[in-house]
Amino acid sequence: MTSVSAYLGLFFSALLAATLFPAQSEAVLLALLHAGQQTPWLLWLVATLGNVLGSLVNWWLGLLLLQPRVNQAWWQPSEQRLQQAQAWYRRYGRWSLLLSWMPVLGDPLTLVAGLLRERLVVFLLLVSLAKGARYLLLIALAQAWLD
Repeated sequence: MTSVSAYLGLFFSALLAATLFPAQSEAVLLALLHAGQQTPWLLWLVATLGNVLGSLVNWWLGLLLLQPRVNQAWWQPSEQRLQQAQAWYRRYGRWSLLLSWMPVLGDPLTLVAGLLRERLVVFLLLVSLAKGARYLLLIALAQAWLD
């Protein structure tokens, strides 16, 4: 696998993994680390950028879903569900985006942030911090295990 295709594969697996589609970027990252042909810090950067961009897709979808022209029958959140999400987000606030790295919880959380109109700068800062830290920890653990 060429270096460019390895980085592209990692980027797109990380992007897809951050959306609401089920995918795993960690396996791709670990395989590339194990192969030892790419620079670990560049793998970290590519995985983080892809994963943050995938979360940005969720945020953007959240912004769009409550627009009257988009809010069709297939997406009609009940007023109760919307109020529950708003109450939860108000209770835990934007800091809950630091959990955006977590499986199952993280992806819907980024969608809710869009639904509730979290500011883009705040969203990007907190999600980048969370996702970057997760990949950094994964790389550090993998390198300690591989050495």
